[in-house]
Amino acid sequence: MSLPLASEALAGLRVLDLTRVRSGPTCVRQLADWGADVIKIEMPEGLEAGDQLGGPRHGPDFQNLHRNKRSITLNLKAPEGVAILKRLVERADVLVENFRPDVKFRLGIDYASLAAINPCLIYASISGFGQDGPYAERPGFDQIAQGMGGLMSITGLPGQGPVRAGIPIADLCAGIFCAQGILLALIERQRSGKGQWVQTSLLQAQVFMLDFQAARFLVDGEVPKQAGNNHPTSIPTGVYPTADGHINVAVAGGKIWERFCKALGREDWITTPAYATAAERSRNRDALNAEIGAVLKTNTSAHWVAALNEAGVPAGPIYNIAEVFADPQVKHLGLAAPVTSPVRGKINLVAQPILLSRTPSRLAAPPPELGEHTEEVLAELGYDAGAVADLRSRQIV
Repeated sequence: MSLPLASEALAGLRVLDLTRVRSGPTCVRQLADWGADVIKIEMPEGLEAGDQLGGPRHGPDFQNLHRNKRSITLNLKAPEGVAILKRLVERADVLVENFRPDVKFRLGIDYASLAAINPCLIYASISGFGQDGPYAERPGFDQIAQGMGGLMSITGLPGQGPVRAGIPIADLCAGIFCAQGILLALIERQRSGKGQWVQTSLLQAQVFMLDFQAARFLVDGEVPKQAGNNHPTSIPTGVYPTADGHINVAVAGGKIWERFCKALGREDWITTPAYATAAERSRNRDALNAEIGAVLKTNTSAHWVAALNEAGVPAGPIYNIAEVFADPQVKHLGLAAPVTSPVRGKINLVAQPILLSRTPSRLAAPPPELGEHTEEVLAELGYDAGAVADLRSRQIV
């Protein structure tokens, strides 16, 4: 393989990537960044517009999603293209797709068809709403899942109306959960010797991510509402004004509440009946927040972040994206990593948030050009230059 290894962690694992847009590529990125040999399968130029929603190939979004992969072109609408895919499946460990559920059956590349060729194959599918059920054939989109999954009903200021999250959280979580499912299936395969079908969806991911908000309803029947920047159950926790901006403060539990009061020079709040207990602080949230804001406005954000952390009270600045990557801790963690693109030159992409002591991940290669590795991959299957040229002439590859 011509591509340098991104990590030893998944070295030797071969993954066929039939994904597009965001949720699927997010999943496959988790495998590529940890050393899997990922072969991104794309339609030949001129047959399909490609990842329209992922932006142009050399734009930041595509570059961030598709690093550490090889690319081949393959026309899966042609029987000969499907035949080549099936030859790749014979040698593959994993296949990931996020077509609408009916597409794979129409192409003849569904799990049952490919498992008959390679019973050890881990076949992973991400959809909008699941592979079956009343909404299975609906097209999936992140914002639709955010709405149906309840997130937009609890995001934003009270009375503001539904608000989406600022990132495609359903897409991203579905991709990460799918990658987790693949790794679970690979571990199980070591015992059974058998592959299986891994499934998740944007809706499943979004509902799972409701977490404690969902539990409030499922256990106690409470329907959470918008709380704005205030934490729904831990008070005072939220966004507070300072002399030159805003900061986040998180006061959870009685001990931290006492530290907070002392750090602000308001020890009297500890014994004030309206603020003395968590229940009272909840009932008198607005009055308490106003008093806190009045104190914090007397000094700068940097002053209060330092003073509160020194006192053992969680507090932090509220950054824009440029400030995030300028932060010394973010730099120390290496969350922006360089790679050299043949088109863009040296660029920085978002690095993995997981650190392994012996087999770390790295950005070994930029995203491939369309079909950059077609000849190489087909040669691994036994196709010579003449055969590849013939396939190109007929737009099979």
